[in-house]
Amino acid sequence: MPVQAAPFATTPETHTTQIASHTQSFLSRAHHFNMGNLTIHNDSEQWRFNGLPKHPDMSGVQAEYLPDSRKPDVEESLKWISSSNDLVLCIHGPAGVGKSTLVRHLSKELRSVGRLGASVFLGAFPPDTSGPETIIKTLAHELGNIHPRAIPKIVEAMNQCHGTSLENQLEGYILKPLQSFDYPHPFVVIVDGIDEWRDHPPFIKALARLIPQSAVIKFILTSRWDLLTSRLAGIETTSMRSYPLRPVPSEVAKAYFTHHLESVDWKSGRKPGASEVDRLAELSDGLLVWGATVCSLLSHKFNYFRPHEILSAILAEEHKVGSAEQLAQLYSNAIVRLFPIVGDRTYLRDYLGATFVLQETLPVDDFCRLVGMPLHLVVGIQATLSAVQTRSPPAGSEKMVHPASTLFHKSFLDYVQATPAENVFPISAFDSHSALGLACLKQIPSLPPPPPTQSTSSSLRGLQRYVVKFWPLHVSYGTHRSHDEWVKTPHCSVLNSIRIDVQQRWATQFLNILVPEAGRMVMEEQDDMAAILIKIGNRLSRHGGERWVFKLACLEVAVRVDHGWHWAWRNLGWCYDGMGRRNGSPEMYEGAVLAFRCTLELLAASDLERPKALDALGSSLWSLYECNGDVDVLHEAISHLRDALALLPAPNPDRVTSLIRLGGALQALFQHTGDLNALNEGIKHLRDVVALLPESHPDRSLSLNSLGSALYSLFLCNGDIKALNEGILHHHDALALRPAPHPYRSSSLANLGNSLLSLFDHGGDVNALNEAILHLRAATALQPVPHPDRPSSLISLGDALRKLYGCNRNLDALKESILHLRDALALLPGGHPSRPFALRDLGGALHALYKSNGDLDALHESISHQRDALTLWPVSHQQRPGCLNNLAIALLSHHERNGEIETLDEAIRLRRELVELRPPGHRYRPYFVQSLAEILEIRFALTEDEADRDEFEALQEELDKYESGNGSERNDESGTEGGSWTQEADSNADDSE
Repeated sequence: MPVQAAPFATTPETHTTQIASHTQSFLSRAHHFNMGNLTIHNDSEQWRFNGLPKHPDMSGVQAEYLPDSRKPDVEESLKWISSSNDLVLCIHGPAGVGKSTLVRHLSKELRSVGRLGASVFLGAFPPDTSGPETIIKTLAHELGNIHPRAIPKIVEAMNQCHGTSLENQLEGYILKPLQSFDYPHPFVVIVDGIDEWRDHPPFIKALARLIPQSAVIKFILTSRWDLLTSRLAGIETTSMRSYPLRPVPSEVAKAYFTHHLESVDWKSGRKPGASEVDRLAELSDGLLVWGATVCSLLSHKFNYFRPHEILSAILAEEHKVGSAEQLAQLYSNAIVRLFPIVGDRTYLRDYLGATFVLQETLPVDDFCRLVGMPLHLVVGIQATLSAVQTRSPPAGSEKMVHPASTLFHKSFLDYVQATPAENVFPISAFDSHSALGLACLKQIPSLPPPPPTQSTSSSLRGLQRYVVKFWPLHVSYGTHRSHDEWVKTPHCSVLNSIRIDVQQRWATQFLNILVPEAGRMVMEEQDDMAAILIKIGNRLSRHGGERWVFKLACLEVAVRVDHGWHWAWRNLGWCYDGMGRRNGSPEMYEGAVLAFRCTLELLAASDLERPKALDALGSSLWSLYECNGDVDVLHEAISHLRDALALLPAPNPDRVTSLIRLGGALQALFQHTGDLNALNEGIKHLRDVVALLPESHPDRSLSLNSLGSALYSLFLCNGDIKALNEGILHHHDALALRPAPHPYRSSSLANLGNSLLSLFDHGGDVNALNEAILHLRAATALQPVPHPDRPSSLISLGDALRKLYGCNRNLDALKESILHLRDALALLPGGHPSRPFALRDLGGALHALYKSNGDLDALHESISHQRDALTLWPVSHQQRPGCLNNLAIALLSHHERNGEIETLDEAIRLRRELVELRPPGHRYRPYFVQSLAEILEIRFALTEDEADRDEFEALQEELDKYESGNGSERNDESGTEGGSWTQEADSNADDSE
């Protein structure tokens, strides 16, 4: 019997009476919506849909929801679904607190009313072969099974999203099918155990694309830790609410133990009384996984100890489960009691280690042959270990061996992997992979011949199929790359002993399993294992992103087999780099950097491949910098890119690519450090690119756009109007090379619009302003929700329209500005770096509206937004001074309207901070000194506070000294930063490609 986490099952007839009125209203609103069971008449669509990855079978007995045990949590979750604008709810808590039980209950409730989009439990998937694309496609398969009407759109995504970014795949496979329903309430996608999944960081980062669609789709994620407080890249841009799940109350724990202890056969021992039940509830500290394990141990028929002996030992413990060590202690004691003979524990360690890294379910006799264990031992261990399982195998699969992650609670898996100091029974994943990899290799010579030439399907089953498919993965995870270490392993010896024809036979069978549609791979007689693995990697590159794990495993083995072959290291680097670009994982880029370093070490200084290796290493380092922000990594990237360029003199055809990469990396360095020399060098290289590329070259528009953006950055840095005008010319040329429907046309339109807006700010050219508005309108029209650049374009358009109002006092322009800025703000979650820009500019536009019509509500909203913007910009942020000034001006307007001294006091505090941020010698200090003096004079007239007069006189003395030394430059220099609402809206659109 598996562990039961609750004694009662909730029936459809009774569950609605057990939830609060809010829950009832939530569910009742949805009961009238019927998705229907539309039959898919297109057999081809249904056939293709059925080919998507499927969720592992979870039909085994699981922990059931104890009625009312989580009533407040259920109510809070459903309230969030119905009323929150957030995209994600992160339910977090320690292992065993009941997260999975809760979300399974929520999943059942939501499905009963047609509101469940899809639900997956990541702990059920193979531990090493389930990448982000596989999970997204599995969600799509679940979605289509629940809502058959979604299948045509899902099949459409299969045609359009192959090999694209995770953001595009989430849109195509999940969002668009749900949008097609035109349902008035959001669907909910549940992902349980997100932290148990190796590739969760890029998946969570990709969710940000769906933030504007929270009225269509919402996600509930469960995790052992709070994702919002983690250091995940991009987590600040994800619209997420954090919800801590607490242990169940003591009364719930008591009810649980009372029920389950009734079913224990106490033999000759006394049944526990109320005091003992109370003690068990106290020890459990509200974690029912502890209670479930205790009850399972007491009732397990294979136990060497009688139930009352086990209970007495448990009750003697002094610490609650709340102590992290206590749950581990329970598992340790359970293993000792279930396997009291030391020799048996050795077999147990071998069994658990193998199942811990097992990638697919195997028949028990095949498993025994693979790991070399007697059948009776494996069957006995399986039966005994069921005492600590939280799930039982699906019906009909009792004579199979399953991956441990599908049967055991995460807390148990963590325990068996713990360091020896915490665990007297440690299991090493590396050693377990090593053992299975060696066992698989030994089976290769006995494989049958491949099917006839015309056949592309595999006839292998069971152990043979497993060996063919997974030996590279186990070997890559269970051996070191070091040549000195590899040659000492038995894996190396066994692999070297396999004949070339047998190796080639394996390759054919491997591809028949993974890409049966690819046909046979052509191999030469002299192809050894390293060459075969490289060819397999190339073949897998052309078929299916979810197969990248197998490609990576093959290439990892290739560099072990032929450590001195630079071609193998180069291919491995490209594989890591390609996956990094698709899922944004820094670990992938770290793998690429290591592989390209090895490539470089194997190439002589005169080797013609060396520039390409330097370029690849520099490019991967630059990508790694974009993930982790380590400027030292960026400096190293630039160093390698410079070295590559030096080896590619004109007219080498690769020089252009090298120039583009180096120019882009130097721009990134400027943006990080403000190093003007880096920016100027980058501009020089980009000018060289433009000079080298003919009009018809496909990369010319990209280079023109990059050069225009770099010159725009130079203007913003030093005010060089020639740079701005040149940049505008390049953006015009780039736009001309990107006619509709070019995918980057909206980027060119936005960049040109922003540059023209700056030209207006500099010289007041209204024609430039009108042209900027024209291009920014066109950009937003090409960036529908959820396009990632839409908020930036809306901010720029809103800023331009507000400035147009400043020129012509056309109130319609101001109102349109406010509309666009509100739309932008709605698209930007709390942590998004563009949100303070939207808040500041919306506040400015609302203040202008107040100045126009005296709308006090507009003034109050203006002040509120600018205060919010100020809280998002720390003292060191370059935008803070302008925001301080603008808020002070709005507060002055408020004081002039109602005479409140408190608003005047706040404005003075802001102006004082401005003066502190602009020390003597700063070109804008005189403006802010004058502004502070003026506002102090106003307060002195009201309060006659001598301190205000003294401060005013000191400031005035400073101004007099400045005027005597600088003439009348003060007002001219203050124009850019001191002007009330002239700050740049946003720069994110500049480098959107």
